[in-house]
Amino acid sequence: MNGGLYRSKHAAPDGRPPMQEGVTVVSVDGPAPGEERAPSEDGSTTGQSAIMAVGSLVSRIIGFVRNALIGMALGGAVGNAYTSAQFLPGQIYELLLGGVLSSVLIPLLVRRRKSDADGGEEFTRKLLSFAVVMLGVATVLVVAAASLITAIQASGDAGNHYRDLVTNFAYLILPIIFFTGVSALIGAVLNVRGHFAAPMWAPILNNIVVIAVCGVFLLVFGAEKELTPENISPAQIALMGGGTLLGMVVQTVGLLPALRKVGFRWAWRWDPRSLGLREIGNLAGWMLCYVAANQVAVFAVVRILNDSGDDSPGALAFNNVFLLMMMAHGIIGVSVMTALLPKMSAAAAEGRYAEISEDLSRGIKLVTAALAPIVVVYAVLSDPIAVFLFQGGRITNADALAMGTVLTVAAFAVVPLSISFLCTNAFYALQGNKTVALINLPVVAVRIGAYFAFAAILDEALTAAGMTAANGISYLLSALISLSVLRRRIGRLNLGSVFAALCKVTVAAGVAAGVALLVVRLLPGSGAPDGRIEAITQLAVGGVVILTVYLSVALLLRVAEVSQVVAMVRRKISR
Repeated sequence: MNGGLYRSKHAAPDGRPPMQEGVTVVSVDGPAPGEERAPSEDGSTTGQSAIMAVGSLVSRIIGFVRNALIGMALGGAVGNAYTSAQFLPGQIYELLLGGVLSSVLIPLLVRRRKSDADGGEEFTRKLLSFAVVMLGVATVLVVAAASLITAIQASGDAGNHYRDLVTNFAYLILPIIFFTGVSALIGAVLNVRGHFAAPMWAPILNNIVVIAVCGVFLLVFGAEKELTPENISPAQIALMGGGTLLGMVVQTVGLLPALRKVGFRWAWRWDPRSLGLREIGNLAGWMLCYVAANQVAVFAVVRILNDSGDDSPGALAFNNVFLLMMMAHGIIGVSVMTALLPKMSAAAAEGRYAEISEDLSRGIKLVTAALAPIVVVYAVLSDPIAVFLFQGGRITNADALAMGTVLTVAAFAVVPLSISFLCTNAFYALQGNKTVALINLPVVAVRIGAYFAFAAILDEALTAAGMTAANGISYLLSALISLSVLRRRIGRLNLGSVFAALCKVTVAAGVAAGVALLVVRLLPGSGAPDGRIEAITQLAVGGVVILTVYLSVALLLRVAEVSQVVAMVRRKISR
């Protein structure tokens, strides 16, 4: 979405909009749909993929720098208010356009580009004109209702000053909705025309602007005085809120040269009737059901985090940890699914369900084997990771260690998230949009119920960890329900071999975790580092130990997926 907090996950990892790498991510959604890929027309798919991979890596690195600086500049309580305000544009964007764009409009633009005599130029102009007007109207209405919306996310328990601060940030940040939508639409036009680089790299401009704003904030206002909802000044609010909006404006403007490069001229064409809005609405119905259910969960988790107290890890900590979890999922789970989805879609079209089952089983085993060492790193080295990434400025060592506790819990949600994602995309290969939406309803209900249950039984200091645990439970439930339905839909899923592989991977990960815990306890800081030097030491030593022990035990247990990767690396080195 905006380079600040929330981004649409209803887009594929290969450059299809509105995926914006490197931005801060807050979402409690389960896995998003894997939709149709717009074909590249420039004949250089490999080159485009390399550009996007580099762009993704750079964006993630810059995104972590951005997150760290936001925390350093604002601190805990004010950072939570800023983060809560940043939820809103993403939530509303998702309801207005996010899922519909990737599941309906992208395929529609692809079809019109192939079927229309002008390559879909006129239809695209009409669609953009209509969307810009609708986005503008919606943005004005939402900004006007900002105080009502923020009242849903921050109750009286959070305090009047805190709620007023969220509202003041929201007035400045909510206009991002318009620019997010326009940016995503431009990205769609570019992707359909085979240009993937600009939509991947443009969010970097956004992050750089916000990083600069944080630098100015620290330079002008310093980091010594504690910021609270009571003492933050209008100038400080204006700088951070306005700077966040400016970042999204720059991102959108940065895409315009790419439109000219692909030969598209954006001329005003107002003709809504010719767009087939009824057809678009019918196609988008189940996606809107999916998205709306997830946004209810987002409002619930933000409300609970805002009511958890100023001294507990809130929305800022939850957000930072979620980004780390999604990074692991994006690198492994999404990559595996991207490779498998074309085969699964082709097999589904020809009714070869046994091949879908085989590919899904292979994907689950690959994802689990690849994510296992990352899970161990997140669980065992959570404190040094949090201290290294986030401590500084107004984020104290205690604040960073509290984020580490949340990351420990998040480690156990990564694998269920990716398996659920694989299953969801298997349904999309089978044209099962309705099935995914229906499965999502009980999953979201359990997620929200778990939010409130954990909030009631846990200490306030553990609220963010409890919310993360609730997400993990919902991902696991989604995977179990999806596998059960898939088994009835396509037959046997080779779950016996999957279970055997999971057991071996679990043993290898458990041994690696045990050895790493013993080693880290012997290092300076004893697992709870008091600064970046101790954190770096623990990360370097602990990371090497985890990787070495995991690979050794996995090879000893003959985990096929690990053996294949090691053999491939050896072949590359020998060459």
